[in-house]
Amino acid sequence: IWSAKDHKNTNQPAAAGQKRSRSDSGNKVTVVLGAQWGDEGKGKVVDLLATEADVVCRCQGGNNAGHTVVVDGKEYDFHLLPSGIINPKSTSLIGNGVVIHLPGLFEEGDKNDKKGLVYSKFAKVVVDGLQETERQAQEGKNIGTTKKGIGPAYSSKASRTGLRVCDLLGDFKDFSTRFKNLVHQYQSMYPSLTVDVEDQLKKLKEYAERLRPMVRDGVYYMYEALHGPPKKILVEGANAALLDIDFGTYPFVTSSNCTVGGACTGLGIPPLNIGDVFGVAKAYTTRVGIGAFPTEQLNAVGELLQTRGHEVGVTTGRKRRCGWLDLVIVRYAHMINGFTAIALTKLDILDVLDEIKVGVAYKLNGKRIPHFPANMDVLHKVEVEYETFPGWKTDTSAARKWSDLPAKAQNYIRFIENHIGVPIKWVGVGKSRECMIQMF
Repeated sequence: IWSAKDHKNTNQPAAAGQKRSRSDSGNKVTVVLGAQWGDEGKGKVVDLLATEADVVCRCQGGNNAGHTVVVDGKEYDFHLLPSGIINPKSTSLIGNGVVIHLPGLFEEGDKNDKKGLVYSKFAKVVVDGLQETERQAQEGKNIGTTKKGIGPAYSSKASRTGLRVCDLLGDFKDFSTRFKNLVHQYQSMYPSLTVDVEDQLKKLKEYAERLRPMVRDGVYYMYEALHGPPKKILVEGANAALLDIDFGTYPFVTSSNCTVGGACTGLGIPPLNIGDVFGVAKAYTTRVGIGAFPTEQLNAVGELLQTRGHEVGVTTGRKRRCGWLDLVIVRYAHMINGFTAIALTKLDILDVLDEIKVGVAYKLNGKRIPHFPANMDVLHKVEVEYETFPGWKTDTSAARKWSDLPAKAQNYIRFIENHIGVPIKWVGVGKSRECMIQMF
């Protein structure tokens, strides 16, 4: 058995034929993931955990994410940078699986110039954000993306024509040729697309020099973090389980894996190093854009949730669609991710309701279906089976511990916990850190 005791002065991998014991696998990584369709409050949970973290990572997605954090009364909106960047003692890493829109990155302010920000040289570069417009014109339908160029970046990655940070920082003449080829590729697909190539290349060259001091080899960086001195490493997932390219409500999904496997592939870390996986879910359900939404409430309840919850997309500015909590999708997210605990956010938004419903099962043609439908036509047709709870009609926003919550709110929380089979570790009753009640 390979043991650190036998290799005290090296962080090199075990030699061929040797095995690393499970107890000596290195530091564990804590992963925070969305358990619905996004906008669950992941940034708030990351911000809470990041106060004690040494490294905070983004592993996938790009500036299509939108995480809002409130600290000391000040509100921060993040799109590409990890929410944990607020902690000056931690290092923030943009991992291999992330796609970087450089103008958007630098527009997030001088936070990106902080000393503790690191970019993997394998991260992908976003070239344009016009594919959604072109698709809508050609196909007559809009799949509801953020129009941030994320889809084109992942498409070019899969077709092996994409551009990476290491390409940008290498031979710029070679990069320019590849950039022109990529633009030509998209113009042949979408004839109305216009790009000022020389102007873009001029800007990219300037961005490259700003970025260069902060770029590292992401694989080696993470290996050193995992197998060096004890460190608390936090991974901030973007988007959510139901938006995952493979497991979500396809085609109304994002272009990356925003489930737990994305942490491994996006950062180059082994599954053995995954520790706690925290799922984040609202006390109700929201969705941005189009696509099936079984518990959606196109009525006064939906309007109340939208208004009280200030349900407007951080990235798009679009109003979010609102409905009752759907435990079918949360359980489905747990099946994929193996949550060790749940953060239930925005409980206080339900304070004024006379009664509260929770979706517990789907029916098709009057019969319960035992699984989450893969086919979106089927998902559009399901009938939701609800459990109904009396509202607590009490302001919970000042609650700071479990005993401060009204009994009816406690019953609601315990029902959710028991139904999905995962303990609820935090309950959110407001925007700030102090409004997260820790249960254990």
